[in-house]
Amino acid sequence: MHRRGFLMAGLATALSGSRALAQMKMDSMSGMDSMPGMGSHAGHDMGAMAQAPVTLAEGEGLRQLPLLANEAGRPGLFQARLTAEAATARFVEGQDTPILAYNGTSPGPLIVAYEGDRVEITFANRIAGEQSTIHWHGMPVPADQDGNPMDPVAAGADRVYAFELPEGSAGSYWYHPHPHGRTAEQVYRGLAGGFVVKAKADPIPAAYGDTVLMFTDLRLAADGSMPDNTMTDLMNGRVGDHVLVNGQKNPKLAMARGAKRRLRLYNATNARFLRLAFANAAMTVIGSDGGLLEAPVVAEEILLSPAERVELVAAFDRSGTATLTTLDYDRGWMGPGRPTDAGLTLLTVDVSDAPAEAMPPLPERLRPIAPLGAPTVSRRLVFTETMAMNATGMEMGFLINGKAFDMGRVDIVARAGDTELWEIVNQADMDHPFHIHGTQFQVVERERDGKVAKPPYLAWKDTVNVARGETVRLRTRQERPGTRMYHCHILEHEQLGMMGIVDVQA
Repeated sequence: MHRRGFLMAGLATALSGSRALAQMKMDSMSGMDSMPGMGSHAGHDMGAMAQAPVTLAEGEGLRQLPLLANEAGRPGLFQARLTAEAATARFVEGQDTPILAYNGTSPGPLIVAYEGDRVEITFANRIAGEQSTIHWHGMPVPADQDGNPMDPVAAGADRVYAFELPEGSAGSYWYHPHPHGRTAEQVYRGLAGGFVVKAKADPIPAAYGDTVLMFTDLRLAADGSMPDNTMTDLMNGRVGDHVLVNGQKNPKLAMARGAKRRLRLYNATNARFLRLAFANAAMTVIGSDGGLLEAPVVAEEILLSPAERVELVAAFDRSGTATLTTLDYDRGWMGPGRPTDAGLTLLTVDVSDAPAEAMPPLPERLRPIAPLGAPTVSRRLVFTETMAMNATGMEMGFLINGKAFDMGRVDIVARAGDTELWEIVNQADMDHPFHIHGTQFQVVERERDGKVAKPPYLAWKDTVNVARGETVRLRTRQERPGTRMYHCHILEHEQLGMMGIVDVQA
């Protein structure tokens, strides 16, 4: 297969099954209209891709995500209600865009709780005609509270998600839907929110503040509506025309010279890879998906694949303008229309000449992380794409170990408490961010072109990018029995087959 190829198809039933139907994978678009099955739908699809992007206003003050109010009347308990329903947002003056929202906002309200708390959140699904769930991405919740596709909440129904936040679980998590066949659409239409679990004793100085930056991806038609996924979206994952930060285009933040700010960065897009740099500001990584690192790490740039998070301390030591921007990243792209990854300004910080109050130093040690022990089981997962001819055209699959996802099939049987070595081998034509539900893992090495590299630091992760041609080895341990998912977190690929089920037994 050629990495420059394009996967075309009649994809009318793509999201209800585990595979997409693709016409051909080509090195150019010439002759597309004359290909079998490439009727008016394909032409309309490509026309939608070529539409000029709508211009959004920039430079408004960064807004903080609204907090989900705790309705409990006693310490140690967090009780609230999240309603998923249709709403409108105004991205362009004079145009209302139909979206999906949690409690009327997108991104949804920020949930802040503490280690040791009990959480009880009533989820009300008011999405007309669609099942949904809430998946607590990265969080150590019981399997029956994880919001997996086998446990849907019907349209019009409520359910309570209840779980404890154990000691040591402080970190930057998020929540989003995970219904079978509709995850990608519900997320890009607006359903995603942040969940911060705070430590009872936090080593990061409170003077740095604590700011969530949630990156989402937006595509608007000229009338203000969100276009449906195109064929290119289904093959590559949906990448919109605008990256928003807390729902805004390139918002502004004011800082005093010499100030430091703790930032929690979330990639809540369906499929956009964000290679980030901070011009005129120094970045120090202090945490990843599963919380703080052992020690701070200075970074010139950061790659956030879909669903990954990172905690930073940004130091604004020079007056003027500091900008958080994107650099080019080639994650593999099928066909024409590769989006512009480089040169996007996501956040502008105006740094004043006036000096900030003296800032306390960042501690040299943040917390201990114990390496997972020697694995008792080894597993190998191979990512591939496949095509086969049927009566409609070419059938395309995104597969793990040669299989597309089947809700009725258990792919792996594991035992709670066992440390396992998982080897993720990407033989497909693009990068795939890999996610495991219910636990955090530790990446132990990467291999590409015969070269093996250790990670630069030990960290707890729940999502890791596996570049095309790369093998990532990680150690993982599930502590709680029950059914869990593992999958590519390009949400369109997950829906088109790149997902499996692990049954964790006591």
